[in-house]
Amino acid sequence: MAPDAGLTLFATHLTQRGVSPRTRSAYIRDAKALVDWCREQGITHCADIDLHRIRAFIAREHRRGLNPRSAQRRLSSLRAFFDCLIESGTLHYNPASGVRAPKARRRLPEVMDVDQTARLLSSTAQATIAVRDQALMELIYSSGLRLSETVALDIAHVDLNDGMVEVTGKGNKTRRVPVGCQAIAALQHWLALAANLRAPGETALFVSARGTRLSARSVQMRIAHWAQRMGLGMNVHPHMLRHAFASHVLESSGDLRAVQELLGHANLSTTQVYTHLNFQHLSAVYDNAHPRARRRPQR
Repeated sequence: MAPDAGLTLFATHLTQRGVSPRTRSAYIRDAKALVDWCREQGITHCADIDLHRIRAFIAREHRRGLNPRSAQRRLSSLRAFFDCLIESGTLHYNPASGVRAPKARRRLPEVMDVDQTARLLSSTAQATIAVRDQALMELIYSSGLRLSETVALDIAHVDLNDGMVEVTGKGNKTRRVPVGCQAIAALQHWLALAANLRAPGETALFVSARGTRLSARSVQMRIAHWAQRMGLGMNVHPHMLRHAFASHVLESSGDLRAVQELLGHANLSTTQVYTHLNFQHLSAVYDNAHPRARRRPQR
């Protein structure tokens, strides 16, 4: 069967299977890209499309600017295309099944530097909600907490005398993390005011104006509010405070294992992203400071 005929068969197959129009369009577009390439290469039979040719096609697409995620999607479409040809009896194996897309570069999280973080936490507002927000942000930054961990905290989980907080993270794993002195002071201030706000029987550490446990969405909105109010000029979300904690501790200590334990990461590879962040920062400092770091413009 010719690749063009295979594409027609594939389109009919998708329609009969009740695939949504959007998915059908994407599958056919990806399969057509391969069929067009086959025509350029002089390939006239689907049986001649082997694993090596699929690899060559994906490599060509990558050189043309197809990003790794799109390449993964294209390979998924091609596997569906060849599965259809196998069902029809045209092929006996799927040549795309053993082909991997180029690896996607891991996106580095956006991290606030020490000065930006200090500016975010520099409010002196004394309204109850402002005091709560200050304590909330100080604790996330002090102890590197996830948003879900923060809103799940009860008063009993925080020991201000020992300066520790007990956190239940992913996989229902519990860890104890130190709380810094500024976060302790902010929490003490908040707890003194929260006594009059807390609803009867409410055990949450952070509560809303109604006295009930603060929601994750409310935390996101409040942190974004303070970032704007303090003039940071960037969209700050709770996880950025966790990133800032990890990056700043690693930058000062160089102890990756300790940062892994503090963050509650199961795998060290997850924590290693912060080494890339630090290298990125150091590279920028080097480029700006070293007299021989950058090439001089050609005259």
